[in-house]
Amino acid sequence: MILIRSTLFNIAFFTVSFCLTVPGAVARLINPDWVMAFAVLWARSMVVCLRIFCSIRVEVTGLENLPLGPALIASRHQSAFDTFIWLTLLPRCCYVLKHELLRIPLFGKLITATRMIAVDRSGGSTTMRMLMREGKRAVREERQIVIFPEGTRAEFGKTLPLLPGVAALASSTGLPIIPVITDSGLCWGRRAFRKPPGTIHIRILPPIPLGLRRDVLMARLARDLDGAMDAASEPQASGETTPDHAR
Repeated sequence: MILIRSTLFNIAFFTVSFCLTVPGAVARLINPDWVMAFAVLWARSMVVCLRIFCSIRVEVTGLENLPLGPALIASRHQSAFDTFIWLTLLPRCCYVLKHELLRIPLFGKLITATRMIAVDRSGGSTTMRMLMREGKRAVREERQIVIFPEGTRAEFGKTLPLLPGVAALASSTGLPIIPVITDSGLCWGRRAFRKPPGTIHIRILPPIPLGLRRDVLMARLARDLDGAMDAASEPQASGETTPDHAR
């Protein structure tokens, strides 16, 4: 049954993606600002498809830790799910993503239109300067930056070293880092086709205070992301917040 449900979800995934990519491409030619609306619609559609076809729901706690304006969110990354859910949770989401995605025909042009921050992971100091420059631009645009500080997906229960880009963004933007933990890998594993039913938990932790030395900041972030990871899949306490569209 899980295999059948997962197959139906993947059919819906590609069908919806195609049906929204084509008009999104047309909208880009008229007004590039309209593309973000298609991106949000696509992300919300994926959340609904997960619930309908795979019986996967989403529960979010800690939304009170997000400011109304610009923010710097450092999230664990276990699943492709993480790459779109923030479009549904934030008013002006700005992902830090790999530059290779811009080379995908048609889709890459849409990413460019949404003004996400695309980084060349092999660019060294040039990439770091670009990341800091684009982070400042996102702050001027009142956007909420989402970065995966591990740089790639990790299986649930495993950790990877944190990359320095998140500290550079915090320094250049003057924004406190907001750690986020998740157990998305339990329902949508890394490179996994099967998607067992369950609830994906997203827990937004309190911001890390400003003014810490870089080594202290990174150690604090690693501790927050690692130490609370297993707790993400525990039963939620009263007062949890779940977006209406994710129920």
